[in-house]
Amino acid sequence: MASYKLENSLYLYPTPAGAYYAIASNEADKSRQFLCSLLQQQQTPSLNIDNLKILMNLDNEESCLDLLYHCQRLGWVQGVHEILHFPQQPMEKLLPGLLTKLSHTGKALLADNEGFYLASSGFPHEVSEELSALSAEIAVVYNRRSGVLIKNLGLASNAWAVIDASGNSKIGFWPIMIGAQRFHIVISGPPSFNQAEFVSLIWVLTVRYAKTGITKESTNAKA
Repeated sequence: MASYKLENSLYLYPTPAGAYYAIASNEADKSRQFLCSLLQQQQTPSLNIDNLKILMNLDNEESCLDLLYHCQRLGWVQGVHEILHFPQQPMEKLLPGLLTKLSHTGKALLADNEGFYLASSGFPHEVSEELSALSAEIAVVYNRRSGVLIKNLGLASNAWAVIDASGNSKIGFWPIMIGAQRFHIVISGPPSFNQAEFVSLIWVLTVRYAKTGITKESTNAKA
């Protein structure tokens, strides 16, 4: 049996990789359930066994520590030394500043599953409308052909891109699955998701839209 010791005076917070894993699929597993529960909090919770049991929906201390170690080893969760609070600005003011950090060109937008953009940075209005509509059409094609991509080809990613002759992304479409909602981040050029702003973006969307998503009441999650 592994032996674990929790560090004192730390607060739980997803890494950019953890935030990405949380929203990359709506298929429930224990790690994703934990990360999604963590992203639904109004502030970073203190690292202690009682909070872990609530966030993970587990009663056994050893199971909680095993799951925490698993997420830590994969680089999905981190301990921060200060409490971080959920951003309080209105979404329409907050989102453009977060989106611009996710693109090397400063051009990015967030679209809903109906093909309407919620926020845009760097793109003209008309371009934002067209790219948002395209993201919804891509989602339809993916849903129709995902069996071939996943089962036959083993392609786990559901992101799409327009690439140049060298295979570099010129425009990428990155789905975000939060509860029953599906969004797309559309990015000009290569994405830059390894940023604190990406975690903040997913935090904002999860708190607002995750009511119908993975919750700590889910009992059928896989390891």
